[in-house]
Amino acid sequence: MKFVDFLKDNIVLLDGGTGTILQARGLPAGVAPMLWNESHPEEIVRLHKEYYDAGSNVVCTNTFGADSLHLSPEKLESTVKAAIANARQAAKESIGTQEKFVALDISSTGKLLKPLGDLDFEEAVAVFAETVKFGAKYGADLIFIETMNDAYETKAAVLAAKENCNLPVFVSDAYGAEGTLMTGADAAAMTALLEGMRVAAFGANCSLGPRQLFPVIEKMLEVSSTPILFKPNAGLPHECCGETRFDVTPEEFAQDVAAMVKKGVRIAGGCCGTTPEHIRLLKKEIEGLKPLPITDKNISIISCGSGVVTFEDKPVLIGERINPTGKKKLKAALKDNDMAYILSEGVRQKEAGADVLDVNVGLPGIDEKAVLTNVVKELQAVIPLPLQIDTVNHEAMEAAMRIVNGKPLINSVSGKEESMRAVFPLVQKYGGMVVALTLDENGIPATAEERFVIAKRIVETAKEYGIRPCDLLFDPLAMTVSADKNAAKITLKALKLISENLHIHTSLGVSNVSFGLPERGNINAAFLLCALENGLSAAIMNPDSREMMAAYHSYLALHGMDENCAGYIDYMANHPAEAPAEKTAKPAASGNFSGDLQTAIGRGLKSDAAKATRALLESTDALTVVNSEIIPALNEVGKGFEQKTVFLPQLLMSAEAAGEAFAILKETMKGQENVPKKCAFVLATVKGDVHDIGKNIVKMLLENYGYEVHDLGKDVPPETIVDTVLSVNAPLCGLSALMTTTVPAMEETIALLHEKAPFCKVVVGGAVLSAEYAQRIGADKYAPDAMETVRYAEAQTASDF
Repeated sequence: MKFVDFLKDNIVLLDGGTGTILQARGLPAGVAPMLWNESHPEEIVRLHKEYYDAGSNVVCTNTFGADSLHLSPEKLESTVKAAIANARQAAKESIGTQEKFVALDISSTGKLLKPLGDLDFEEAVAVFAETVKFGAKYGADLIFIETMNDAYETKAAVLAAKENCNLPVFVSDAYGAEGTLMTGADAAAMTALLEGMRVAAFGANCSLGPRQLFPVIEKMLEVSSTPILFKPNAGLPHECCGETRFDVTPEEFAQDVAAMVKKGVRIAGGCCGTTPEHIRLLKKEIEGLKPLPITDKNISIISCGSGVVTFEDKPVLIGERINPTGKKKLKAALKDNDMAYILSEGVRQKEAGADVLDVNVGLPGIDEKAVLTNVVKELQAVIPLPLQIDTVNHEAMEAAMRIVNGKPLINSVSGKEESMRAVFPLVQKYGGMVVALTLDENGIPATAEERFVIAKRIVETAKEYGIRPCDLLFDPLAMTVSADKNAAKITLKALKLISENLHIHTSLGVSNVSFGLPERGNINAAFLLCALENGLSAAIMNPDSREMMAAYHSYLALHGMDENCAGYIDYMANHPAEAPAEKTAKPAASGNFSGDLQTAIGRGLKSDAAKATRALLESTDALTVVNSEIIPALNEVGKGFEQKTVFLPQLLMSAEAAGEAFAILKETMKGQENVPKKCAFVLATVKGDVHDIGKNIVKMLLENYGYEVHDLGKDVPPETIVDTVLSVNAPLCGLSALMTTTVPAMEETIALLHEKAPFCKVVVGGAVLSAEYAQRIGADKYAPDAMETVRYAEAQTASDF
């Protein structure tokens, strides 16, 4: 039986942990479990067989961490080949009578993608592709992408799987205690991305125990129209009698996971700390249960790397300012590659109230594909809003859809056959919600009824590509009333026909209605209200227009969409009537920032930070700039990160902006011997662990706070760490580990540091750690995130050094 057929009518039981069990069976600390596929195949077959015997339908190959970044091409192929053969042999030897399948296990590269890290998106796709190809070659039944902590890397892995095999793809991300991935995406954002890319199933694994992940799974069940999987840890690790143990018993685990199966989870198993006994008891708990049907939630949703916008609760505002039509400054910026101006337009619109940013770079004489992809990359690095990719160039459209982080709006498709056949396959592959224009080969119809007919035809054609009506956003086309007195009436009637008869959301370029007229803001605002009353779901408009924004907030207040009229009151308080109609005062950056440099750092704008630094140096010495501008700005961003109002991408881009300022200051301070420096800080990922995302984030922040960072990289032996601490006399050392199998190496390193360098305080972090566990293995401080490391270092610097 093919796996996709089995999934349709059955609850699927996965396997449990691998590394923790292999370590208990003799895998040395610091040795990657995947290496045992060839050196100890009998142990791998034995473990897989135990899971099949316990009732698992799917066993994941022992290939966690197997990729071309860490293995040679020859070693990668032999590892994957042996891993699949071991799983097949286990299925053959198993006494279980259930259907059995083998999943190729693929995990994170351990790197952040650009611009937050050093791995290019297409390089990541290529890395994952090599593993996928070998998995397909040697007979895997499905691809299981697991323990991902970044939406962008997840997308790269899914693309690699879809482009290099025809196997079903499962995706499981690692959510933290706040219900988000490390880079900020929550369950709704990942649902939007992964459903758009049409994976076979997705869900959550690792990080936490079952109950801590209940909110994540429940949200997925609420919004997803795709099967959900659940593979949690057996709680958090702790040390007992010299052994690493987990705090959820097999009985508790089985009952908790079964509770989610009863709510609709279709695929279940365990991750770190779980054993064949956990799976056996889970099978017993769910025996006899019939899978709940997978229902279409029919939610219109788009996303960025850290959040979503839905079209269900209130009208959506799409900022129109990044479009060169009629904008001389933007045209010049696009021609001159002035990214600072383009980013400032994006930031301005976000802070003025836009929910989505339209991105149109169509200009004669430029390479639209190259410019559009570059602008998308830059915008999504700084601004946490979904993007509307606006182009008629299908090659540029695909390039942008490929690298956008999230599920975008696509502007647009039309009723022309050529347009639908070009755009819909892109949406089918990459995911997205499509703006559909009600025009065809005969142009724009003169009547609302004819536009409605085109809309119905678009809906039917979209179905051929598996595109649901909730992923269409109809634009019945606003025409200027100065050329046709009935133009607005026709558009409004078409809006109503589509929203009431097709029950599909709608969009309009609102300001088109007023071309050629004086005081356009008045016409635009009135038309916006008329359109909203006739079913408009999204308005493409200028969020700096006071008339239009006042009309929008008034509409929300009058329709019960603004609790206590708080939004209306706040907007009016900050936008007094005497302000110029189309150009209000520049919005302030989110947070308590003072001055141009602090604001630039707060917004993560590198060019603006450099410009502001040079301006300050004309009247202020470099050390004052550091202490009065840069450090306070970083502290404010860090406070937002700790309060969960700022996510990791924004934190890192602010650090990048601060880095630009520091680069200029360092040049100014050359030769000044009296420049004070903070203490040395040694960083390393412990022996056996090849994941250095967390460590690299800590490094960036510490350097911006003035510490002398000695980064030893990943897979670092304890002796090397100790020798470095002694040679640079470092009073602080940070250790990172992602894999449970490398925690013993961390404990060994801490013990050696306390013996050889008792003056050094040791900070530890990583997904497999807890405060209690860190204390038990001898660490001086457990840091759940990078800012906590900085805060600890600052406290120690102030008190001890």
